[in-house]
Amino acid sequence: MDREHMRFAFDLWDYDQIVQHADDVAARIVVDMPPADFGGPWPDEWVQLFRRWMTTGFKRLEPGTAQYTWNQTTTATTLRATGTYPAAGYNGWLQLESETDTEKTYALYFEAPDNHPGGTPEDFNIRERYSAADNRSIFIRDNAGTHQIH
Repeated sequence: MDREHMRFAFDLWDYDQIVQHADDVAARIVVDMPPADFGGPWPDEWVQLFRRWMTTGFKRLEPGTAQYTWNQTTTATTLRATGTYPAAGYNGWLQLESETDTEKTYALYFEAPDNHPGGTPEDFNIRERYSAADNRSIFIRDNAGTHQIH
């Protein structure tokens, strides 16, 4: 909703445009943006997160790389991403980006640490679980493209 409301000025999904207009956005989200008929002002925790993002250098998430498996039992379906982070101190997760009646699309994201601790990159084993009755096609978007897992 916020993106659609702001399209006349800039695209909220465009990293470079957000960085360029960050001071204006930060000033407006505590006063009158978005307007009530477009969802109303952001909760304070969102405002603080946006300001922290600005003050920590506009850190950008990276698409990750992994090996993927899909396993279904009688009680649950598990989507798993395994691999090694690019450097020590990274975090990662699978984020559901979209879903329809026939498919779900996840993105694998890596987040670099604010201060690189040095040392050996850690292995990761990230999983998403959902109902075994959910038999939709599964896609994952990562730094190598989009892959159909199931």
